[in-house]
Amino acid sequence: MSGMGHFCRAKGFMLTKPHPHHDPYRIVMTGQGGGMRVFRFLVLALGVAVLHLSPGVAEAQKFDDSDPVNFAGKGPARYAVHGVDAARFQKTVDWKKAKRAGVRFAFVKATEGGDLLDPMFDLHWKSARKAGIPTGAYHFYYFCSKPRVQARWFISNVPKKRGALPPVLDMEWNPFSPTCTTRPPANEVRRLMTIFLNVVERHYGQRPIIYTTPAFYKDNELSRMSGEEFWLRSTAKTPKQAYPGQPWSFWQYSGTGIVPGFAEEVDLNVFAGTRRQWKKWLKKRSR
Repeated sequence: MSGMGHFCRAKGFMLTKPHPHHDPYRIVMTGQGGGMRVFRFLVLALGVAVLHLSPGVAEAQKFDDSDPVNFAGKGPARYAVHGVDAARFQKTVDWKKAKRAGVRFAFVKATEGGDLLDPMFDLHWKSARKAGIPTGAYHFYYFCSKPRVQARWFISNVPKKRGALPPVLDMEWNPFSPTCTTRPPANEVRRLMTIFLNVVERHYGQRPIIYTTPAFYKDNELSRMSGEEFWLRSTAKTPKQAYPGQPWSFWQYSGTGIVPGFAEEVDLNVFAGTRRQWKKWLKKRSR
């Protein structure tokens, strides 16, 4: 999520974007032995038969992926509500075009540690909101700074806005940091997180969502933080497989998304419920 790198993921089932020398839309399934079957559909048939499997489950998304995965079980295409998260790495974004392509929510990086402001935050925040996309801000936690200092830094840079999504606390190990390699024990990590969450909640009136990765979740026993809301990263397995028994609201399933309106690759996400459940969640969790 911080954008420091992407995972390499095996190719499998994918909906490919139009190609001038190929059929407008196609589904490609990779089988054993490298064999491949290609099924071609008319655009209308694809939209009705493939993406609208049942009411409220999936709507047509004009998303692609430069490194798609064949997820076993309930994959991203079977969820109704799709969105993105963006940071300084996404320098050129037409948010109105992204909304037309199916982006239903966006989380944008605001701050890191106690003194870093993402240089694209202000533009992403204002432009996504202006386009009518429900938007939230996230903070990347830095283990060499006090949680209250980081919470106040986030608060000083992220305005209270009606309709904004809940704040997000991004918790992951950062092996790329040249200045902080500290890895506190699990109970201390959870204590620091709770301090940050409490300070931010008091200011915005909404409990922040916790974003995390499989390794960080396991190392710090985040399953013990009952009652918290989670946004889970898993680019090779479904959340059910990567985080057994953990409820979640958002799943980041790709770091190599291709979305109309974005000049660069972007992280892709889904909401856990149906469109109706999304509306209820928005009513409850928007500020």
